[in-house]
Amino acid sequence: MHSSSTSGARLSLKSVTSSLPVKVLALATAIIPFHSINASKANQYDQVIGQKKLTVVSVANPTTVFEDGRHLHGFGYDLVRNYANSLNVKLDFKVVNDNATALKWVAQGKANFAMTTASLPSIEQKNLTAFSASCGDLSSLKTNGLNTDLNWVFKHADDPLSETANGFVCRAKQSGSVRQLASFYNRHVVKPETWQVVQRDLKNRMPIYKTNFKQTAKQYDLDWHLLAAIGYQESYLKPNSVSPTGVRGLMMLTNNTAKAMGVSNRTDPQQSIQGGAKYYDQMLSRYSHIPFPDRNWYALVAYNMGPGAVSGIQKKIKAQGKDPNNWVHLYAYLERNKASNGRYRQAVQYVTRIRAYLEHIKTTPQLVSI
Repeated sequence: MHSSSTSGARLSLKSVTSSLPVKVLALATAIIPFHSINASKANQYDQVIGQKKLTVVSVANPTTVFEDGRHLHGFGYDLVRNYANSLNVKLDFKVVNDNATALKWVAQGKANFAMTTASLPSIEQKNLTAFSASCGDLSSLKTNGLNTDLNWVFKHADDPLSETANGFVCRAKQSGSVRQLASFYNRHVVKPETWQVVQRDLKNRMPIYKTNFKQTAKQYDLDWHLLAAIGYQESYLKPNSVSPTGVRGLMMLTNNTAKAMGVSNRTDPQQSIQGGAKYYDQMLSRYSHIPFPDRNWYALVAYNMGPGAVSGIQKKIKAQGKDPNNWVHLYAYLERNKASNGRYRQAVQYVTRIRAYLEHIKTTPQLVSI
């Protein structure tokens, strides 16, 4: 990118700290290191392309990444993953305990860059360079309850890897991808007062069904936390739940789906969990060509709307010249049309709430240890 909004003037941080407060500096797109760089030295961009591997280090938090079993997801992680895909290289994503360690890894060359919410002074102390992971689109992050201090931190400012990463992020901002990702990972999708009810329900009901969730998940090679999150979204973990349309049971199966999954009694929680897991596993298989974590989100939308509806949307996305297998595009389509289509609105709520419940279950010690 050559516009001023993507690269901007690269200034020494020390030259401006005396005249600008830190809060203003946080809005800058780029921060420049304070040491000279040997231009003849092999750059990281060439190394990444040559080795076909991009190593990124981060600290797990609600803005960067969640460890969802074997699969990672999160606003920052998805953005980094998309950048790796744009370079056609494999992403080697490392999670460390604190920002200081992440910065140290970059300084020592153990990682190509860090995705971090570290303070500007701590970045300055390491003589590193950084730019906003949203290209300055702080309003999208703030509106969705994400940390506006999220930066990508590199060892050298003039390394092509830093420059291409900066350009990628700013193109993502201009295309709306940053805003859409932030919207999907909205921390306010469940209201604070509702979390108290959720926590109470899970504490009371999870112990009853946890063994079934774990055993069934193991059978289908799934994450039991995700199955539990689906169950809570469907029925609040109430096995006798019935919808106005006749869908019933803990996993709220239709009569046809229940029969196809071998479920004879939908109100039997063990059968319902078994049937729901089997059906969800089938949905995952339909999207086996889509990498995780996107595959989970596609499967959840298909679980809610039916795979035929998802296929129809994918055709429309493809007709627009966009990748129909990229979650950002599917989510954006649902979001854009939810006002005029109740099924789309329901699907958006369905997948975003399950994501939120999954993260809550995974990060609440008393629930994990039940």
